Amino acid sequence: MASFETIIYEEKEEIAIITLNRPERLNALSLKLLEELNGVVDEIDSRDDLKVVVITGGRKVFCAGADINLFSGLTKVEEAYRFIEWIKYSLGSLSRLCKPTIAAICGYALGGGLELCMHCDIRIASDNAKLGLPEINLGAFPGAGGTQILPRLIGSSRAKEMLFGGDPIDAQEAFRIGLVNKVFPKEKVLEEAMNMARAWAKKPPYAVRTIKRLVDNGLQMDLVHALKHESSSFLGIWASHDFKEGTSAFLEKRKADFKGE
Repeated sequence: MASFETIIYEEKEEIAIITLNRPERLNALSLKLLEELNGVVDEIDSRDDLKVVVITGGRKVFCAGADINLFSGLTKVEEAYRFIEWIKYSLGSLSRLCKPTIAAICGYALGGGLELCMHCDIRIASDNAKLGLPEINLGAFPGAGGTQILPRLIGSSRAKEMLFGGDPIDAQEAFRIGLVNKVFPKEKVLEEAMNMARAWAKKPPYAVRTIKRLVDNGLQMDLVHALKHESSSFLGIWASHDFKEGTSAFLEKRKADFKGE
């Protein structure tokens, strides 16, 4: 894996850890950061030995949003459209991963920073975290998935309240409305994210990948077609090595040896 300028990349056991690393800019999203994030996620996706991804900004701040300088050079409508599509594609690399992703959030997660978190499967926050989409205050809206993913996470009325107001909410409110899954003291957030990642890394990879695909794809379908999609996907599970191994291990009262196939 290549070295990076704006992120820190580590591997522990079967877990990939991405740390945003622009502390002088409160980890604001830059072109370089988005390029490096996109590249490292593609690399992780190709690695069968990596089972779970944890992304964090460290203990002080997750990400204060997109660097406003990103927009200063845009002069044409076509440029603006291609640009927002590219940002959306870069952040969306996390949701396209076939592996589970966990955002470990300390401090501020604002604008594009919160959109990045929302592209992850799970969000764990520190008790001092502040989460918000303040783009309305610039005469804009969060265009990297914010207006579409947020309602799917917390419902349309609560999403509109956050989007219209632009004010950040604290971690307890984010937990109450379902925006984050768990809240811990900031000293424990990464540790708890790693504990969750280790537990998931032990699960049968083929089933994990299938579950993620079923949930994400099913949200885009009506219930009838989603249930049919689930049934057809079960045939792949039924024929897999992991299912045969898991059931045999259960009956033989031994530990299963999952292969991810």
